[in-house]
Order: sequence, then structure tokens, then C-alpha cells
Amino acid sequence: MSSAGELSIEVNQLAEVTSYIVPMKRGMSLPSDTIAFCRIVLLVARLKPDIVEFSTPKAGLLGSAASWICRVRVRIYFLRGLRLETVTGAKRYVLLWSERIAAACAHVVVVNSESLRNRSRELGVSSEKKLTLFGEGSSNGVDTLRFSPGPSEGRERLRIPAGARVIGFVGRLTGDKGLPELVEAFAKVLRKRPECYLLLVGWFDAAEDALGLELRSRIEGHPRIVCTGYVADPAPYYHLMDVMVLPSWREGFPNAVLEAAASGVPVVATTCTGSCDAVVPEVTGILVPPGYTAAIAEALLRLICDDQLRRRMGEAARRWAVEHFDQRRVLETMVGYYLRLLSRKNKKVTGVGEPVTGVSG
Repeated sequence: MSSAGELSIEVNQLAEVTSYIVPMKRGMSLPSDTIAFCRIVLLVARLKPDIVEFSTPKAGLLGSAASWICRVRVRIYFLRGLRLETVTGAKRYVLLWSERIAAACAHVVVVNSESLRNRSRELGVSSEKKLTLFGEGSSNGVDTLRFSPGPSEGRERLRIPAGARVIGFVGRLTGDKGLPELVEAFAKVLRKRPECYLLLVGWFDAAEDALGLELRSRIEGHPRIVCTGYVADPAPYYHLMDVMVLPSWREGFPNAVLEAAASGVPVVATTCTGSCDAVVPEVTGILVPPGYTAAIAEALLRLICDDQLRRRMGEAARRWAVEHFDQRRVLETMVGYYLRLLSRKNKKVTGVGEPVTGVSG
């Protein structure tokens, strides 16, 4: 169940999946949210599911509350990040209580990184016994066959010279992802290594943290910045990168970093929630404080200028991703845990119980 969009169309093409469209606005809107909530209640009451999993602040709140009203047997809230971390004032308070209500309506609150669990505990999002983490983290793992080292093809199509060093970014082009800092850091990089290119694999998202028109025009008009727009399969683009960077202000556990690691690409990421778990510092990449353009530029230059370091970190990243985040292993752990919750149909469901391999709660 989701709002309409490109991803919902892709999901609808899967043979064993039935999708339901419930219009929801990303921002707060009492009339729209009330209508969406009523639709979700009616949908859950009609479908009578044995187990539900809701995620994102809006769908998490509305869906978890609707499922609580309908007394769904197993209710899971999957926390993939905290939007409130980059918000201040009254809105932060509203978002915090939205998370708390969603968590209160669920039997289990799954988090996808250790730092996110710690942050959720600090903020009082949920009780300790409900917070559950699968293995080392990640909500989906990574397909280590699809995302693997490969030949660098496609530069000609993107008009990137064969000998250029490429700094890559994958994700939504928004403020929370650190795009303003990345553009400034890239300008610093160019002063010392003018042959570099910045490859942005993603789209300008019209979210609340959307980039301003001036910055967007600067990105689109820059001769050394290449924007791909939305791509269904980012795997080939990692082969074009010498370094991947994610200067984000908040995450849950960034999939793009795992994809880069599995592709043998070292990563520069920030010490924010979620991102700090996705890099082994000085082994698979480099961590820098969010918002510091000088630190981002310095880390990028360090990797760009040292072929041996870049190669060593890329190889270590590939090994680390395969060992800890292979998609089959991550999903098997998740499915096993969910099946165990379902098997307790005549018992009270909680986030704690007998130990399960790869799960901590």
C-alpha cells in the first residue's frame, strides 16, 4: 500500500504482489491525512491481514494506528530513519510524537542500524523491549551479484572523458542528503584536481528539503557535474565511480553505501545516524562530520590522489558487504523472525523472546 508513483507501478508488475493506492501527502495536512487514515482503516478491515508492516513517518503513523484499531494480530513498524533529526521547532515536536504513536500502536519496532536504535532510545520513540535490529543492520541487504565490481562502461554516453576521476553520488538530490555541501566540496576538489567529474545518480525531489532554484540551476549548468535523473537500475553507474560520497545529515542505513561497497567502490560518508554504521572507518571508506565542506573535500582528495588506498578500501568494502549484508542472508533473517511472530498467534506478541540468530531486540 502506498501513494501513486513510479515505484508503485514497478511493484504492481510483480506477479505475487497486489498493490493498493492510497493518496497521501508527504507533508502534514489534516484534511488529507484524515481522508487517508479512513481509507487505510477500511482497507485493513476488508483485507484482514495476519501481519502488517508500515514504514515512513506518514504511512507509519496512519497505518500503525489503523491496524491497531482493526486489531491486526501482528503489527510491525519499520523505522528506516528519523525525519525529525533535521527539523526544529514545533514541527520537530509533532514528528517526534508521530513516531511515538506509530511505535506505540505496533508490537515490534524494527530499526535498520545500531545508531538508529540508540537514537530512538535517546528520544523515547519506543520502549527498549520493542526495538529490534536484524544482524548488522540494513532493511534489505544488497544483491552482491548484481552489485559487484565490473568494467567502467558508459562514460562516452555521459560525456565523461576516459581519464577523468569520477566522484559519484546516488540518491535523492535534496538538502538532507547534503547536496549543498557536496557542491561546495566539489568546487574545492576542482581547484586541486580540475580533471574530476561529479556524477549525480538521482532526481531533484520536490520534498520539504528540496534544493533551491539557484542551487539547482548551478548544478544543472555546471560543466563538470553530470545529472542522470531517476534511474531504475543504478548498478552500472557504480562502475563509473572512483569514489562514492554521501554527505547526508540523517539516514537509517543507506542502501547506496552498501551498493557502492559491494561494487568495490570506497565511500566518503558522514558520522550522522545510520551512515556511521555503513562504513568501517579507514577500512571501507572515510567518515567525516556532516556539514563540513572542507572535511568532505579533504577526504575525497585523499582517495582520488592515492590509487593504492582507493584500491585497498574498495576491495575491503566488497569483502565486508558480502560477509555481512548479502541480501539472501538479510532477508532470510527477517522472514524467519516474522514467521516466528506469526506462529505466536495464540500468544501476546512482543519484541522480545527466545534468541533468534542475527536478531537483537
